Amino acid sequence: MGLAHLPPSEVPSKSKVVWEKFSPQSKFQKKLYHYGTFPVGFQWGVSTSAYQIEGGWNADGKGSSTWDTFTHKPGMIQNNDNGDVACDSYNKIEEDLYMLRALKVKTYRFSLSWPRIFPNGYRASLNKKGVDYYNRLIDRLIRYNITPMVTLHHWDLPQALQDINGWDNITMIDIFNDYCDFCYETFGDRVKFWMTFNQPHTIAWVGYGLGAFPPNIKKPADAPYRVAHNLLKAHASAYHTYDDKYRKTQHGLVSISLNADWVEPLDVNIPREVDAADRALQFQLGWFAHPIFKNGDYPDAMKWQVGNKSELQGLSESRLPSFTEGEKAYIQGTADVFYSQETAVKELRTAAWGLRRLLNWIKEEYGNPEIYITENGVSTNTATTDDDTYRIFFLKTYIDEALKAHNLDGVQLKGYTAWSLMDAFEWLNGYSVGFGLHHVDFKHPDRPRTPKRSAHYYYDIIRDNGFPLPEEEKPLYGNFCEGFAWSVATASYQVNKIFIIVCLSIWDKFAHTPLKVGNDDNGDVACDSYHKINEDVDMLRRLKVNHYRFSISWPRILPDGTTRKINEAGLNYYHHLIDALLAVNIKPQVTLYHWDLPQALQDVGGWENDTIVKRFRDYADVVFSNLGEKVKFWITINEPYNVANIGHGYAHNLIKAHAEAWHLYNDRYRAKQGGIVGITINSDWALPRNPYKQEDIDAARRVVEFQIGWFAHPVFNGDYNKVMKNRIRERSFAAGLPKSRLPEFTPEEVKRIKGTYDYFGFNHYTTVLLFNHMLPIIATYPGKPFTYVYLTILNFIKEEYGNPIIYITENGISERGNMNLNDIHRIHYYENYINQALKAYLLDGVDIRGYTAWTLMDNLEWATGFAEKFGLFYINRSDPSLPRIPKQSATHYATIVNCNGFPEPSHTPHDCQILEPEGNYKCHFNREDITLTLLPWPTYATFCDVTLLSINRCIM
Repeated sequence: MGLAHLPPSEVPSKSKVVWEKFSPQSKFQKKLYHYGTFPVGFQWGVSTSAYQIEGGWNADGKGSSTWDTFTHKPGMIQNNDNGDVACDSYNKIEEDLYMLRALKVKTYRFSLSWPRIFPNGYRASLNKKGVDYYNRLIDRLIRYNITPMVTLHHWDLPQALQDINGWDNITMIDIFNDYCDFCYETFGDRVKFWMTFNQPHTIAWVGYGLGAFPPNIKKPADAPYRVAHNLLKAHASAYHTYDDKYRKTQHGLVSISLNADWVEPLDVNIPREVDAADRALQFQLGWFAHPIFKNGDYPDAMKWQVGNKSELQGLSESRLPSFTEGEKAYIQGTADVFYSQETAVKELRTAAWGLRRLLNWIKEEYGNPEIYITENGVSTNTATTDDDTYRIFFLKTYIDEALKAHNLDGVQLKGYTAWSLMDAFEWLNGYSVGFGLHHVDFKHPDRPRTPKRSAHYYYDIIRDNGFPLPEEEKPLYGNFCEGFAWSVATASYQVNKIFIIVCLSIWDKFAHTPLKVGNDDNGDVACDSYHKINEDVDMLRRLKVNHYRFSISWPRILPDGTTRKINEAGLNYYHHLIDALLAVNIKPQVTLYHWDLPQALQDVGGWENDTIVKRFRDYADVVFSNLGEKVKFWITINEPYNVANIGHGYAHNLIKAHAEAWHLYNDRYRAKQGGIVGITINSDWALPRNPYKQEDIDAARRVVEFQIGWFAHPVFNGDYNKVMKNRIRERSFAAGLPKSRLPEFTPEEVKRIKGTYDYFGFNHYTTVLLFNHMLPIIATYPGKPFTYVYLTILNFIKEEYGNPIIYITENGISERGNMNLNDIHRIHYYENYINQALKAYLLDGVDIRGYTAWTLMDNLEWATGFAEKFGLFYINRSDPSLPRIPKQSATHYATIVNCNGFPEPSHTPHDCQILEPEGNYKCHFNREDITLTLLPWPTYATFCDVTLLSINRCIM
C-alpha cells in the first residue's frame, strides 16, 4: 500500500498552524466537553507487552532477553523487581481472554517475545513451544472476534543479539527482517495489524543515549543516531518483506508505533518559541516519522541542528548519519497507517488537550494519514486496587480530546487503545505503579486479576462508542412562570466606595491589613457605585432584568452598629438608588447583611457576642421602617455558612438574628408593606467520587447536610439536622469533650426559629466530588460546574423542605487573567445552568420564582481582590472614571431574560431574541431630579470578539 510522497518539512514546518489555531484557546475552550460518538467500526482496544506480563522468562526453551539480564542485576529496578513471573500470562491465556471479553474490546495489542520464538535471535534456534503459545493466544482471540494487533519488537531483544552490539550493529537489519518474515508466515493468516517497533525513540535515546534502559549504554552524542538509523532501515526492510511476499494473500497493515509528548510554546506570539516547539516535535516524533511518512530522510530542523553542532565540535561530518538516495526511496512510504501513543505517569501533570493538538499536528505534518492510538494511559500507585478515579478522569478527558480531533478537526482517527489491560511490570518502576484497567495481586502466587472502576468505565465508553449526549444535558425549550423575577446581584462592600473613618466595616480593616487580600486590593473605591447610580441602573436596564439584588451597608447607616446614631446621608443614598430602580420598573431585592459587619461590633465579639441578635434586629428595624414602603423583597443574611465557617462567625446567633428580623417584619411591617423575607443559603452540590462506594455516597450526603442543612433545617424545621448533630457529637466525644460542640436550641428557640421564611433563597456555583476521609467532616476532590446537577440540588431542596418557593439568589462563574469581552465560558455557564433550572421548574414541579446572576459587574471579590471577575460588565480600572463595558454574556443573559426562558429554535431569531435599541430617559424622583442617560443596547446580532488591547473599538 504505502503512502504518497510528501515534501520535506520546512523550518519551522507548516504544521505551526496547529499552534496558531489552538494556543490562543482559553482555559474554558480547552476544557469544554464535547459530546459525540466515533464512526461505526471504530477500533476500541487495550494493550500489553510480552516482557511486562508474560513471565515464564526461561520456560519451555525461551532465551534470555536484554531485560532479563538487566533486571537480574541488583539495584537496576525499584525494589529489585523483575519480569520473571510478572502477570504469569504465559500460563494464563484464559484469564486474560476473560478480561478482554468482559471489556468487549474489538482489538488486543500485544507483543511477541523475540527470544521466546528465536531464543538466540536467529531462525535456526526456533522454539516450537513459544510459537505454540502465540498460536493459542491468536486463535482464541479470533474465536472471540477480537482482532490481534501484534508488535514484533517491544524492547525485549534476545541477549545473544545484544552480545554482538544489538541495534548498533548493522547486521541487525537482516536478522530482524528474518524474524519478521517468520512471524508473517506463521501468524499472518490471522494477524492483520502489524507494528514493527514500539517506540523506537525510546530504544535509541533511553537505551543508548541516557542508558536508563537496556543495553545501559550512555553515549548520547552519537550512539542514538546510529541506532535510529539502523532501526529505520530494519523497519523498512520488514515492511517491504510483507509488501512483497504476504500482502496480496494476507491483506494486512504494517506500520511502526511512535510516541510523542505534545510541546506547547511558552508564548505563541513569539516566533522563536514556536520554532523551538516545532523543533522539539521534529526531534522526537519527526526523527522516525519524517523518513517514513514524508520523504525518506530526517527533518531539516534535525539535520541542521545536529549538523551545526557537529561542525562547532570540529567533527568532519554530522553525528546524524545520512541516507543514500536509494535508502531514502526505500524508507519513504513504509507505513500503511500512523500508529501513535501517549502515556502519563500520575506524578507528571497531564494535559488532555495536548492529545487533540498532537493529532492535529500529525494530520498537518504527514498528509492526514489514518491514525490509530496504540497506547494511552496513566499510572496510579499499587495501593490503588479498584477505586482508580484518577484513571477514569484520564480516560474521559483524553478520549474526549481524541473525539474532538476526529469530529471537529477532521483527523482520520480509526482506533484507540488503552494502556494497559492490567497492572504489569512497569520497567524501571517495577511493580510500584500500575497502568492497568485490572489490578493484579503480585504478592499472590496465582496473580489474581480484579477489574478496577476504570475497567467498567472503559466498557461503557466502548459500548456507547464515545460520549453520546446524555439525556440530562439535552436542552429543554420553554418558559418560566409569568412574573418570574429575573435579577442580577451585587454586594455593598464589593461595589461601593465606603471607606469612611467614622463607619468602618470588618472588611475595611481586613482589606487594609497587608497580605490579607490578593494584590493588597481593597474596597475603598471598588466600582464607586456610591457615585454611579445612573451608570448602574443603565446596566440593569440593558440586561432587561425586572429585579436588582443589592445589599445595605450596615455601617453606612449605623456607623457603630447601634441605633445611637443614624447616618442620614447613608439612608439617602439607598433612597436614591431604590427610586432610580423603581423609575425604570426594576424591583429592589435587598440584603440586610452581606458580610460587612460594623467594626465597632466586631470589637466586642461580633457574631460570637449574644447581644448581636438584638443589634441586628434593631438595624433591621431601621431599614424596614425607612425603606420598606419601596422594598418588597428582603434577605436577612447572605450565606451564613460562609460567615460562620470561613469568617469564624457564630452560626447559632446568625440563625437567631435571622429569626428575630423575620418576626419583626412579620409582626410590625408585613400587613402595611406587603413584602416577603427570607434568608439566602449557599451550597455546592456533592457527588460521590465513587458512586459505587457507600462511604463516598455517605460523605456526599453529609456535605450537603452540613452546607444546606446547617441553616435551612433550623429555619424550616426548627433545629439542626440529625446528620450534623450525630456527627459533631461523635467527634466531640472522640476529642475528649464532655458534650457536643454544636450548641442546642431551647424549646422556646426552636419554636421561635421554625418557619421564619417566606421563600428559600439559594446561592449555588459548582459541584464537588466527595470521598470519605479521616477529617472532621469530609474531604473534597477538585470539583467542576456540573450543570446537570443543578436540577438535582433544586429537587433536593424541594423534597427536603416541602417544596418551598425558591429564589435562586446567586449563580455565576468567574475568570482570571487577561480580559476578553467575548466571555464564551460565562455564556455557556448561564445557558446550561438556567436551562437546568427550567427543567426543575417544568419537569419536576420545583417552585422556582426567580433567578439572579452573580454579578452585575467585576468587583472586589473578597480575599481574591480584583483578580477574580464574575461580572457581566467589565470595569476598566485603569480609567479613573471606572467605565462599565458590557461583555458578550450580558447580551446573552439579556436575551434569556427577554424570552423568559428558551424559545424553540428556528432558522431565524425569535422576536424575543432581538433586543431593540432604546432611547434616553429623564426620570424625576421625589427627593431630587436625577437624569438617567440610557444608551442604545446592541441587537441580537452584535458580537464583540476583542481583548483589552482593542477595547476602544468595542464600545456598545
